[in-house]
Amino acid sequence: MTILVTGGTGFVGSAVVRALVARGERPRCLVRRGSDHRNLDGLDIEAVEGDLTDGESLAAAVKGAKVLFHVAADYRIWVRRPETMLHTNVAGTRRLMELALRQGVEKIVYTSSVAVLGKAAAGAPADEETPVCLDDMIGVYKRSKFLAEEEVRRLQRQAGLPAVIVNPSTPIGPRDVKPTPTGHMVLAAARGRIPAFVDTGLNVVHVDDVAAGHLAAYEKGETGQRYVLGGENLGLGEILREVAALRGAPAPRLRLPRRPLFPLAYAAETWARMAGGREPLLTVDGLKMAAKPMYFSSAKARRCLGYHPRPAREALRDAVGWFEQAGYLA
Repeated sequence: MTILVTGGTGFVGSAVVRALVARGERPRCLVRRGSDHRNLDGLDIEAVEGDLTDGESLAAAVKGAKVLFHVAADYRIWVRRPETMLHTNVAGTRRLMELALRQGVEKIVYTSSVAVLGKAAAGAPADEETPVCLDDMIGVYKRSKFLAEEEVRRLQRQAGLPAVIVNPSTPIGPRDVKPTPTGHMVLAAARGRIPAFVDTGLNVVHVDDVAAGHLAAYEKGETGQRYVLGGENLGLGEILREVAALRGAPAPRLRLPRRPLFPLAYAAETWARMAGGREPLLTVDGLKMAAKPMYFSSAKARRCLGYHPRPAREALRDAVGWFEQAGYLA
């Protein structure tokens, strides 16, 4: 049986590929030309070159596949040209799902994000049923993932797309080669370079638990349903102190209000555009998202999929250990 994984060179995608290989599968991995293949080195896989923006390469990759894990996405909090992210995440997902329908793929696990979920009142954890709409989405990444998930849901309703949706929270752990925006935060904290922070919170989950949740969704997930793949809700200050302690680095002590930081964020984004588009450390959307803790519940996945994530501190420990071993903290 041919299993296609998009985004296999990435952080979450490579964890899914490794979980499949560990179960004796030989997945087919869609890889972009020029992408970093380190996460796939030494794995028994079938690599096919392609891109979500190239329909011809997607058609070749999907041909003969019975199972599809669509993990690939452009994940950045800030982009110089938002239309490029929308083209990849929304149009690319729609194109891939339509091809999967035409080619008779039997089961699809689509990787969405908790970014598309609503926020519960009074800091309570949100879940799959928390009310939300497109206008609630802050920034192009959240909008792109919301619209992409809507495309999957539309094809489920109109054409019977055999897809299960998973919504990972904040994956942390080994093999974050890029690194992701969260990985950048962990690196900065491990180096003792975050003297202050904004008071918010995140749901932290080990990337390998997210991968295990993907396989559980394939085996036990119900078509048309979605499942939050989260871990532990922690305050940002608590996360940063834990990471700093793992390296013996100075922990941030100063908690900053958000409003005075907005002029700095606008200035940082302006400079980033002028300097070629590198993501600034401080962004307007990041400050807006920090207004409420991003806490979530994985009760449905635990109940329906047998999902059991490990403590968040193990994810932080494994992330710092991998960054250190890979030379990122030299």
